[in-house]
Amino acid sequence: MAYELFYWPTIQGRGEFVRLALEEAGQAYVDVARGAGGVDDLMAAMKEGDTPSFAPPFLRTQDMTIGQTAAILMYLGERHKLAPQETKGRLWTHQLQLTIADLVNEVHDTHHPVGNSLYYEDQQEEARRRAADFTAARIPKFLNYFGRVLGGQDYLLGSDITYADLSLFQALEGLAYAFPQATQRALAGHPNLEALRRRVAERPRIEAYLASPRRIAFNEEGIFRHYPELDS
Repeated sequence: MAYELFYWPTIQGRGEFVRLALEEAGQAYVDVARGAGGVDDLMAAMKEGDTPSFAPPFLRTQDMTIGQTAAILMYLGERHKLAPQETKGRLWTHQLQLTIADLVNEVHDTHHPVGNSLYYEDQQEEARRRAADFTAARIPKFLNYFGRVLGGQDYLLGSDITYADLSLFQALEGLAYAFPQATQRALAGHPNLEALRRRVAERPRIEAYLASPRRIAFNEEGIFRHYPELDS
């Protein structure tokens, strides 16, 4: 049975972290909402089963439904050699993923600092203030941390790729799209992170995925949005 991934059909968002893991693992999956009637199927699936997800993304396997990006990736990592098998390594990979999730949440809040129910245009003044702090202080802080963890290794845990590397790649790609000036400035001191970014992009399955129509382009509806006025 192919995995069924439930996420919004027109954005990368949090679902992209799951897509990258499935692609790298060479696992068949159906991106349900991108098919005919898929959004209706997604909405219906959120009300089904005894472990319903609060929001997409969620993954349906043969015998269960798993919500929350980090939980999905922990499940996939253990089963498809994208995480160590021993407890310490599995938890360390999960910890790194949760830190990436913190970064992603902060990115989101640069363009929606007041509330999700409001349009960006309704909170631009607050967004400028939030983004100024994010680009000046928070991007460097996160990249300093991941640069220190990576050190001189090929990947965050050493010689083998994990789902945390795939997610860090996606976060770096998203930052470069949303805040090109601030990200270039912050990455200048971390050539190892740039090398990781290239290393992941050149992996055969990831390279093929990035060149395929399965990869949704960044846009101003997702988490990583490029508003020039917020990039300082």
